[in-house]
Amino acid sequence: MNFRVGLLSTVAALLLAAPVHAETLRVGMECTYAPFNYRTPEGEMAGYDVDVAKGIAERIGVELNYVCQEWDGMLPSLLANKFDLIVASMSITEERQQKIDFSIPYRVSVGRILGSKSADLKLFDDEGKPIPEAFKGLRFGVERASTYAKWIEATLPGAEVVYYDGNLSMLLDLQSSRLDIAITNPMKAYLDFLSKENGAGFEFVSPPIDEVEYFGPGVGVGLRKGNDALLERINTALADMIKDGSLEEYSLKYFPFSIQPENWKGVD
Repeated sequence: MNFRVGLLSTVAALLLAAPVHAETLRVGMECTYAPFNYRTPEGEMAGYDVDVAKGIAERIGVELNYVCQEWDGMLPSLLANKFDLIVASMSITEERQQKIDFSIPYRVSVGRILGSKSADLKLFDDEGKPIPEAFKGLRFGVERASTYAKWIEATLPGAEVVYYDGNLSMLLDLQSSRLDIAITNPMKAYLDFLSKENGAGFEFVSPPIDEVEYFGPGVGVGLRKGNDALLERINTALADMIKDGSLEEYSLKYFPFSIQPENWKGVD
């Protein structure tokens, strides 16, 4: 056999035998937002958002690399191509949709205010509308750059707002009376605070706040505009996960109630 022909045949055989590498997508998450996305003591990613991301990846045939990013830099980092997707409990809002695209919702997006049981606060009227005067003199904690912050700024412009980089420090300040009230995700508040000993003296002091203008129709996967084919693949995967019960199964690993939009029953 001609040496050159033999060499080419060998190279071709090696190429055919080489493993085909799956497409890899970089996923932006806070990595500190338990039980939605966080690192275990062993360094593994876990949480509801992580389960959703893995479910999507399995269905569309991709591998995932996780990129940890502080919340207020999430959108700029996606736009700067530091990762391909946001799967970080980000609410679908009109303002954000001007910058990026979103998948169909994979969980609800609501807020609820926490306060001391002994304070006997009446912050909302019988129709569920906030009473601006009732918030005067109250130190109101909220995570910066969040939909909750947008809601406060638009609805209660005179409130004394204290901004935080995360829920943990905010809830610690609420517990130690450095705050009077705080607004956050009711699912997380229930699991991390109200259901535990250190939250025994606190309660929800508002109804669920779900104004679509601020909170959108739910939480979705975010991606840069112009990736229509990828968006369609993700939406198809999520639709399958709703139909086969996977999303509900994921939610019941972490919460004693479903957090899918059509099944939301709230936390009383």
